[in-house]
Amino acid sequence: MKLSVPGRSAAAAVIAVAGLLTTSAISNATPAPKAAAAPDISVENVKAHLADLQSVADANGGNRAHGSAGYKASIDQLKKKLDDAGFTTSVQEFTAGGETGYNLVADWPGGDEGKVVMAGAHLDSVSDGPGINDNGSGSAAILETALTVAREKYKPTKHLRFAWWGAEEIGMVGSSHYVDSLAGADRSKISSYLNFDMLSSPNAGYFVYDDDPTIEKTFKDYYAGKNVATEPDDEGDGRSDHAPFQQAGVPVGGVFSGAETTKSAEQAEKWGGTAGEAFDKCYHSSCDGVSNIDGTALDRNSDAVAYAVWGLSS
Repeated sequence: MKLSVPGRSAAAAVIAVAGLLTTSAISNATPAPKAAAAPDISVENVKAHLADLQSVADANGGNRAHGSAGYKASIDQLKKKLDDAGFTTSVQEFTAGGETGYNLVADWPGGDEGKVVMAGAHLDSVSDGPGINDNGSGSAAILETALTVAREKYKPTKHLRFAWWGAEEIGMVGSSHYVDSLAGADRSKISSYLNFDMLSSPNAGYFVYDDDPTIEKTFKDYYAGKNVATEPDDEGDGRSDHAPFQQAGVPVGGVFSGAETTKSAEQAEKWGGTAGEAFDKCYHSSCDGVSNIDGTALDRNSDAVAYAVWGLSS
C-alpha cells in the first residue's frame, strides 16, 4: 500500500382444460439458472505463493521493489504459473523514476468481453523488505483465485481479468498507466474493479471498501455468512490501485486487513488481536516476511476474493 494518506399463451375452448395446460406448463418449466458458488480457496496454496515471493526477495537483495531484479523476477514467476494454467497474459511496460516498471495482466478466455470483472493487486514491495503482507498477500490471493478458475474450468457470464501492478509504492504508477492507456470504450467495459492490498496483517482487522454499493454488499454478505463483523475502510481509502479506476468512473471495491493504524480496544474485542498495537507492526519494514501474516485473515480474505469474483461474474 502506498505510504502517502491522501441486472403462452395457451388457448382452449374449455376453461378447465386451459387450467390443466397452465398447471402442466408451470410444473415443467425450466428453473432459472443459479449463480455458480465460489469454491474454497486453499490457504496452503496461497501460503506457497508467498513462500515463492519470499524466495525471490531473498535471492535479490531482500526486496521486490520497483526497478529491482526482484520485482522483475516476481513478474516472471507469476506469468509462468498463469501461462501454464491457460490464461492469456501480457506484460505492460512503463517508466517511473528512471526505471522500467511492469504490469502483468491475465485474461481468462470466454465471457462477455463487453462486461469485464477485474481483480488486481500491486506486486511491488518497498525497498526495505520483501513485502509479504504488503502486498504479497493480495497478489498471492488473486493468483490462487485465478488458478482455481482454471482448475474449476469456470465459465463466467462476464469476462474475467486479473492484474498485478508495478510501482504502487511510489504513487500507484502502474495502475494509473494501465487506466490511462485504455480507450474510453475499453474503460467502460470494466463493470467492476476489485482491489486487494494487505489481506493478512498479523493484528488483523476486517475492512470493506465503501465505494460502490453493489460491490460493498457482495463483500459484506460474504463476511456476514462467516459471522465476521466488518468496518468501512478509512485507512486505505484512496491509497491503493483502486483510485485510478475510481477516478476514471469504474465501480470499485475491495477488502483490507489494516496497516500502520493502531487497533482500538473495541476492534480487539470484535476481532481478537492486541489493542494499542498497529494492525501490521512490520508495515514497510524489513520484517514484512512470511512470518508476518495472520493465517486466519489470509484464509478468510482469500475466500472473499473468490466469493466476489464468482458472484460478480456469474
